[in-house]
Formats: sequence, C-alpha cells, structure tokens
Amino acid sequence: MKYIEKLRNSGLRPTKQRLQICEVLFNRDKTFHFTINELEQRIKKHTDNKISLATIYNTIHAFEKKGYLKQIPINSNQTYFDTNVTDHHHFYDLKDEKLIDLEKSDVGPINILRKIDGKKIKSVEVLVKLED
Repeated sequence: MKYIEKLRNSGLRPTKQRLQICEVLFNRDKTFHFTINELEQRIKKHTDNKISLATIYNTIHAFEKKGYLKQIPINSNQTYFDTNVTDHHHFYDLKDEKLIDLEKSDVGPINILRKIDGKKIKSVEVLVKLED
C-alpha cells in the first residue's frame, strides 16, 4: 500500500486503521476539508471495518503533528481539518457548514501593523465567514 512507507518514515506505525484513514483522506485529487465526525461517517461508508471514533481522533491529531493535515478552528467548539497544509485562506459558509479554499490571489495585501515583542509573524491566513 502506498502509505506504508510514508507513515514509517514519519515514525507512525502503519496500522490497518491508519492505512484505511489515509485512503479516505489522501486518495483524491482535490483538497479535503472535514470535521472528525464527518470523517467518521465517510469511513463508515467507504470501509467494511469499523474504526472507533477514538482511533480516528488520535490518528487525525497524529497526522496533524506530523504535518499531513492542518487544523482550521472555526469557533470554540467547531474545528475542521484540511489536507492542504500550505498557507492559504478560506471562506466558511455558516449555513451549509462548509469550508471553501481561497487562493492567495483572491485576497489583497494584508498589512499587520501591531508587533509583539520577541515574536515574528509565521503566516497570515484569512477565514471569511459567509451567511445568506
């Protein structure tokens, strides 16, 4: 399977569950935005084996720590994950609860005027919330 070596190289054991989660997450042409609960539903549809929510949760957070996923907090109780780990912007549709990629070229220059002593800006990512 094509994800075994990638997992091993990053220090993660290529368990059957992790490989199934890799297939659902990364075996696609387009970026995938998801919540952990949405991923659980997708896994149930696409695999015959049951994977516990705890295993999904732990795997997603392990993948994030290794740089395979990016966490996108929407509010204090809703977090999405993104398979596109590059710095980029998003629309968030409040009604449909859908995250949509925005390219850097879709957003004009951003000028941060405030400085924090001893800190430098690593990246700037815009989240634009949409409503009807």
